[in-house]
Amino acid sequence: MNTQDDIAAMAGLAPVELITRNTAITAPRLVPEIELHLATEELPLYKAGEEELAALGIGSPYWAFAWSGGQALARYILDKPKTVTGQRVLDFGAGSGLVAIAAAIAGAKTIIAADIDPIAAHAMALNRKRNEVDFEIETTDLIGVRGNWDVLLVGDVCYDKEIADRLLPWLREQTTFGCTVLIGDPGRFILRDLGLESIASFHADTTGIMEDNDLRNARVWQFTD
Repeated sequence: MNTQDDIAAMAGLAPVELITRNTAITAPRLVPEIELHLATEELPLYKAGEEELAALGIGSPYWAFAWSGGQALARYILDKPKTVTGQRVLDFGAGSGLVAIAAAIAGAKTIIAADIDPIAAHAMALNRKRNEVDFEIETTDLIGVRGNWDVLLVGDVCYDKEIADRLLPWLREQTTFGCTVLIGDPGRFILRDLGLESIASFHADTTGIMEDNDLRNARVWQFTD
């Protein structure tokens, strides 16, 4: 069966079955403590184009990849658990739930993993169960919401200027409420010029299908005072 036949066979699948048929349990290189349902080169979802994904009604499956910015942010949290221990945490644009899982392992008091993609919510639920942790899953758009989070984590969300222009002012506003905002990003924008400073740097594998190379120098950024 070729890729197009494989994609056609997925039409009408329930979200959980769609995810499990098209992912394999994989530990990201930077975060071997965590296992996720991720797309691999051998599976149809990895090779699907935009039109094929649209036909399935799922859009781009960002939840099926461990993005380098997210890996860097998760690694930072696991290496420095006091960042989130006992804190109320929001993982914004959570995708696979990688960063939320890291926050749970590090001892966060409460965690909300937010992503507007309903398929991502199912992927997060599967990954949450796989790693035997607990967090709340939210699918509404939280940009503009004040919230009562102590720590706001953003792993590799600034991949588009339109999104970044909408997101970054809201993130900065959160800092005025006393929230610590940490951003994992592999250099998509010159965040230093936007009032952020790099507090950690990692090399993190990602996929050449979804990125322009297989290895990006991912950093964790924080707003300056």
